[in-house]
Amino acid sequence: MSRSINLSEIFENKIFVGFSASTGQLTSNQSILGWSFSRSKELFQALDLSKLPQAPLPQDEPEKAPLPRDKLSPLLIGLVVVLAILVLIVLGGLYLYRRNKYAEVRESWEREYGPHRFSYKSLYKATNGFGRDGLIGRGGFGEVYKGTLPLSRHIAVKRLSHDAEQGMKQFVAEVVTMGSLQHRNLVPLLGYCRRKGELLLVSEYMPCGSLDQHLFHNRNPSLSWLPRISILNDIASAISYLHTGASPAVLHRDIKASNVMLDSEGNGRLGDFGMAGFHDPKANLSSTAAVGTIGYMAPELITMGTSTKTDVYAFGAFILEVTCGRRPVEPELPVEKQYLVKWVCERWRSGSLLETRDPRLGGEFLPEEVEMVLKLGLLCTNAAPESRPAMGQVVQYLNQSVPLHDFSPYSPGIGAFMPVSMLASFNIGVPNSRNLSMPTFVSHSILEGRGR
Repeated sequence: MSRSINLSEIFENKIFVGFSASTGQLTSNQSILGWSFSRSKELFQALDLSKLPQAPLPQDEPEKAPLPRDKLSPLLIGLVVVLAILVLIVLGGLYLYRRNKYAEVRESWEREYGPHRFSYKSLYKATNGFGRDGLIGRGGFGEVYKGTLPLSRHIAVKRLSHDAEQGMKQFVAEVVTMGSLQHRNLVPLLGYCRRKGELLLVSEYMPCGSLDQHLFHNRNPSLSWLPRISILNDIASAISYLHTGASPAVLHRDIKASNVMLDSEGNGRLGDFGMAGFHDPKANLSSTAAVGTIGYMAPELITMGTSTKTDVYAFGAFILEVTCGRRPVEPELPVEKQYLVKWVCERWRSGSLLETRDPRLGGEFLPEEVEMVLKLGLLCTNAAPESRPAMGQVVQYLNQSVPLHDFSPYSPGIGAFMPVSMLASFNIGVPNSRNLSMPTFVSHSILEGRGR
């Protein structure tokens, strides 16, 4: 750069000439190749730029010395080691979480009685992680979820808890007791799964739900007489098979509307074998604990224990429940109507038996058929167990292959309702009233019924 400046036009007094520069915190190199001053413009001689030396090239800044290798390596090594440990901890935690999440339990009895065993992972996926959207029922021992297996097969998964001792007993009862049963009117148990803290039973999904939902939860349209009598035939056939077709005989011990499921065609399927057990006629029945639901329990349960006759009594209460459209015991009703068995018998004695039918039946029924069914219900609930018919006879009465024999409403034991006492000492359930929530679980038998 070269430039001529007339300083006399700028400064009037004496001045000193020099150079200064400022670059803040930065550094720079400045080179003056030549300069010339004159007090007279006439005597001023311009610089001959060709005679000036060449400007020196800028010098590179000295490089910073690298850190010694003995200081750099431990830092990097320590960082890599810490990161590797963190990665291993995360991976190990994920492995343990997945292993515990899907861990299963196996015992020796499963090899003999167990049907198809499902992996917990497959059931978890089928039910979308047991989400609340798939919850279709809830009971004292757990919850029931709807699920979908591959190939769009719908299932119901009863999820029990190990925490409840009764839940474990129910699980073993349903798997072991039903190990060899096959009947078209039993709900098929497709399999099961056991994992730490949980018990899972997998059954065929019944799209029409439980019978009590149709009887007591104001579903429209309500069941007409024809499907009701058909369901009674179905369940009677299933119980008859349990008593005489199975070897050894099986006692259900909890027959009621909430344990009867309806398939897609409206057929009745008996399930929920959590209280079931094999029947040994030579056993000391008096030592057997009373189990069941109030209103369906035979009066001799406490003194004589369970037998096929106690199942017959429960089925008689079930007959009246289906025909009258109300539960066997309803404490909120007037005293004379609280006990269904007693009320139906008293109306028979007064000549108005038909008035006890469910008013929602309308007029689409045969009066003589409804009366026969009501009388059969009273016969099955006779207080004297020896006076009750066998389930094979009940099937014949219902399908009218054999006429129901005549008996009087004043016959011994007819209409004599005797509530089972000492409730606190036994495993006894209380039936839900109309205003209570939906009862227990979807229920099961072991194999898909090929029918009898």
